[in-house]
Amino acid sequence: MSMPRLTTQRVAEPALHAGGHSAAPASALERWLLRTLMAALPRAGYSVVLWDGSSAGEDTGMRVLIRDRAALWQVIRDPALHFGDLYSAGRIEVEGDLVTFLERTYAALVAGRSGSTSPLWRLWSDVTPRSRSIDAARDNIKLHYDLGNDFYELWLDRESMQYTCAYFPEAGMSLEAAQRAKMDHVCRKLRLRPGQRVFEAGCGWGGFALHMAREYGVQVRAWNISREQVLYATERARAAGLDGRVAFVEDDYRNIRGECDAFVSVGMLEHVGPENYGALGAVIDRCLAPDGLGLIHTIGRNRPEAMNGWIERRIFPGAQPPSLGEMMGIFEPLSFSVLDVENLRLHYAETLRHWMARYLAVVDRVRATRGAEFARAWQLYLAGSIAAFTTGRMQLFQVLFARERNNDLPATRRHLYP
Repeated sequence: MSMPRLTTQRVAEPALHAGGHSAAPASALERWLLRTLMAALPRAGYSVVLWDGSSAGEDTGMRVLIRDRAALWQVIRDPALHFGDLYSAGRIEVEGDLVTFLERTYAALVAGRSGSTSPLWRLWSDVTPRSRSIDAARDNIKLHYDLGNDFYELWLDRESMQYTCAYFPEAGMSLEAAQRAKMDHVCRKLRLRPGQRVFEAGCGWGGFALHMAREYGVQVRAWNISREQVLYATERARAAGLDGRVAFVEDDYRNIRGECDAFVSVGMLEHVGPENYGALGAVIDRCLAPDGLGLIHTIGRNRPEAMNGWIERRIFPGAQPPSLGEMMGIFEPLSFSVLDVENLRLHYAETLRHWMARYLAVVDRVRATRGAEFARAWQLYLAGSIAAFTTGRMQLFQVLFARERNNDLPATRRHLYP
């Protein structure tokens, strides 16, 4: 079957810039930049159309509309950052399914980096993540998790407010059932028993801590630097009558003290940064009992790589998902034994599809309360996250570990699948 031809042409209808007025025609240089952009994205599966109707790419029915001259120059200079800003502002539009467009773009980026001689690759570089010191981490968290509990309540699961990957062992599960399944899956890996002491680093809105206490009879201390989340979680514990068995501490993971039988972190490592993995390992080492178990659940990469510039700056400041090799910086210096590694990448893609469906059902409310640009930014973020997991750019690792002399270990994995 022949591939669609790479073309440069003028489409019949003129595009409009952000102000809604006809813009001056694209110059020869701008049309050359457009062709060069598409050459850096071989076989992307869509065309890009400028404000005057000039276009380049493949005629597949999917189009990206660049509404004004400044938008073209910005996306050429730093697409990883500026595409998201321009899409959020409505200065770039995608005609066609947004997730499919992003999946095609990610695939083309891989092909472009490996085989293209386009000069644009010399201009494009990964963003340098911002500081993740204790003070900086608090500021980073405020820009994401403290956006408001009311916002997240609109589209997360209604039972436990889990903002992490769910687990779908059966087809057709609801988001609520899949989040319960995830929490139970982690608890079985940790082999939790009544009376044990559990430390949780990064507890979100407290749903997992409450689940462990209620369903497994353990005592939980959970640390979090998001004031909004700690207040929310503390109130939920009080309302559920679990405030005597669950304590939420507003503090950084580096300040965790005491001894525990299980150490668990779900969805926090992405914010820690490889430069702090030694510090996290030291925390676990001073807290975990000799026969204790630990589990870290995190978004990850197949190889070390910085976060997308737009997501790092606009959505998840300070984030840097690790490779498995980078994660070993937590375990190897202190001789922890890795017992089990599971990749739930496609479970996260399914989780995100549920979140996206719920978000789109309430997007008018988001737009009315937070503005159109915010609403479009979060739609792009969720769509991009789906595409990242379906294309393998992102992974989801669960790593179970123990001290090297701990021989109190099950002979099989039967306990994981009741």
